Amino acid sequence: MARRRRGLPVDGVLLLDKPQGLSSNHALQRARRLFQAQKAGHTGTLDPMATGLLPVLFGEATKFSSQLLEADKVYRTRVELGASTDTGDAEGAIIERRPVPRLEEAEVAGMIDRFIGEQEQLPPMYSALKHQGRKLYELAREGKTVERAARRISVYDARLLSASLAGSAPWFDLEVRVSKGTYVRTLAGDMAKALGCEGHISQLRRLKTGPFDADGMLTLEALEALEDQSAREATLAPIDVLLEHLPAHQLSEAGREALRFGRPARAEPLAAAPPTAESAAGDDDGVLTRLYHDEVFVGLGVVDASGDIVPRRLLSSFVAGAKTD
Repeated sequence: MARRRRGLPVDGVLLLDKPQGLSSNHALQRARRLFQAQKAGHTGTLDPMATGLLPVLFGEATKFSSQLLEADKVYRTRVELGASTDTGDAEGAIIERRPVPRLEEAEVAGMIDRFIGEQEQLPPMYSALKHQGRKLYELAREGKTVERAARRISVYDARLLSASLAGSAPWFDLEVRVSKGTYVRTLAGDMAKALGCEGHISQLRRLKTGPFDADGMLTLEALEALEDQSAREATLAPIDVLLEHLPAHQLSEAGREALRFGRPARAEPLAAAPPTAESAAGDDDGVLTRLYHDEVFVGLGVVDASGDIVPRRLLSSFVAGAKTD
């Protein structure tokens, strides 16, 4: 007999404001306990020092986590000038100091502008990337360094917010919009070097990931203060908010039954999604699309060259209906 999963069948997306000092996984587990959820996952790890937007996916929403892993992100960070650390942030040990030259804000802003665009970035040793089955940060803690391949990343936008460049501890605040796989710690260190000195970040806050921004975030304390389970679940966004960049189709009764049994179906297109790099890319076998029946989201399908929709990832509750109808 299959082992029954403990917890409640909670489905949806929580926009968690991760606190400083907690790993993303610890924050996830606290949220999961609060919601008494059977299944939960997060998209896009934040370092323990970092705060801000951590989308937590409950239940069926975890099936669509890849849609956010690929998303662009917006961060706000403070770059401390004069010293670099082994982790690239204030929690690491200082490995090099270099005097900070006399700088003006206009000079810093001009340097930041030069970092906008595609570029190669070498991932830091203190990262969750793996080498021969082991995470790089595990090797780094043992004092080891291994060869890493540079990654192609994009800085779509970057701007200077404020700066304090005089005195013994100069810094500047920066907001950036970057592609997946970008390490802001590494970017900040490279910017400091472009100014003729060393640097590391002392603050990092994620403000946006994909379609989500900071406006809808909730802290763990705010969730704990809600009176009951029903109130907590009312804070969750529906699953299909993860997929709003994709076009949508409405299934007929016949189409619904066909997809439930794994057969291709015809469907009427709904309003098209706004064109984005993600939606334009589509799927290797056709165009990925959201599927609805009676205006209720039921999963993802692919529109092939003949116009048929084949199932790609359907909600369990939708597929189970084929066995009970």
